[in-house]
Amino acid sequence: MPIQRLMVPNQLPPVSHYCHVVRAGNLIWVSGAVGVRADGSIPDSVAEQAELALASIDACLNAVGASAEHVVKVNVYLTDINDRAAINPARQRYFGDHRPASTLVGVSALVLPALKVEIEAQAVVP
Repeated sequence: MPIQRLMVPNQLPPVSHYCHVVRAGNLIWVSGAVGVRADGSIPDSVAEQAELALASIDACLNAVGASAEHVVKVNVYLTDINDRAAINPARQRYFGDHRPASTLVGVSALVLPALKVEIEAQAVVP
């Protein structure tokens, strides 16, 4: 089974030694996605950051032939655990009826000081 390791165009370049998405057979892992605009700016709103992170996940999934309906698990990292309610509308819009298993973790900081949310995803394509 070949393993695909992809750098996805128009995504934030890695800040360390990793790729955006890995596919091995029918299993897919998307590295932590953050809310950075195409011009490199970071919105103040955690809700907008969540929308951008989910759009990044979507681009990574599409690059390996998958979509939101294939996501089975997400890990969400928030610098303020009280922002959970603010990011839920973005999650509901993106996943719709395809609710993944989920873990939410409060963290002291993310890779860039202005970031408030990071989301990673695991998917299975039947």
